[in-house]
Amino acid sequence: MIKAGIIGGSGYTGGELIRILLNHPNAEIDFVYSTTRAGKKLTTSHPDLLGVTEIAFTGEVNLNVDVVFLCLGHGNSTTFLNEYNFSKQTKIIDLSNDFRLHADANLNGKTFIYGLPETNKEVIKKANYIANPGCFATAIQLGLLPLAKAGLLENDVHINAVTGSTGAGVSPSDTSHFSWRNNNVSWYKPFTHQHLGEIGESLNTFNTSIGELLFLPNRGNFTRGILATAYTKFDGRLEDAIKLYQDFYKEALFTQISDQEISLKQVVNTNQCHIHLHKHNNRLLVTSAIDNLLKGASGQAIQNMNLMFGLDEGAGLNLKAVVF
Repeated sequence: MIKAGIIGGSGYTGGELIRILLNHPNAEIDFVYSTTRAGKKLTTSHPDLLGVTEIAFTGEVNLNVDVVFLCLGHGNSTTFLNEYNFSKQTKIIDLSNDFRLHADANLNGKTFIYGLPETNKEVIKKANYIANPGCFATAIQLGLLPLAKAGLLENDVHINAVTGSTGAGVSPSDTSHFSWRNNNVSWYKPFTHQHLGEIGESLNTFNTSIGELLFLPNRGNFTRGILATAYTKFDGRLEDAIKLYQDFYKEALFTQISDQEISLKQVVNTNQCHIHLHKHNNRLLVTSAIDNLLKGASGQAIQNMNLMFGLDEGAGLNLKAVVF
């Protein structure tokens, strides 16, 4: 059994990692580290685990664990790894944005690989250190990568995506508490969102011309999931676009092309990304949907762990959406 450690397990992504690992056939939790909750049961932060586990948070770190997941605030993973020197055998999967960009991928002799399995699977299998992609970045990249590879993103791409309140983290803020978020929708960070950097680097992997990415993120009045729409000029037939996407994702376990319009509920609580294509005149509309906490964070982290250890890629991730 793979021994897994979690750093920062009291938040949403940490809670989802715990839930998946407790039911994983090939892994088990070695420790869940917290500086503020050491000694308290996991259920004090994650009441959904009541009756499932008696594990408690700890203030001790096992530096020889097989794999460690960093669920820390952006900027804190670098600080933590400078303080704690894990063994050379320990694989590290970071869920923050500290190592996602090429310029930030190296730390103390460790080179972090961008962990998007749909494009980097073979590299991930050989990697020891993974930078897990961001949630918006995952939904948008998966929606656009087939067009980028085919050289069909030369024109500007208009992107609109709405995310649930869990995307803002577990700490309360002015725009995440119930009385503000409920029955409310708003945009934020228009055209400047931090995930644009990693999206751009992924799309440019194929050395094709990419137009400007005009991204407008929105806060939704729901808790989980991301629904992203992107449209750009496309002169081909809809059938050609569908074939392009089907071919690109034919080996992708968790990315599906739907011939019907998609909705958010069909992917929430799963590690799936569902994509739908629609053509209007000379515009191609690409809609993608993911669960921001699973395919956009913890589920994808487990998918990467499976690949790194030579396991079944979908181990522990056979999760069904609750549509009704």
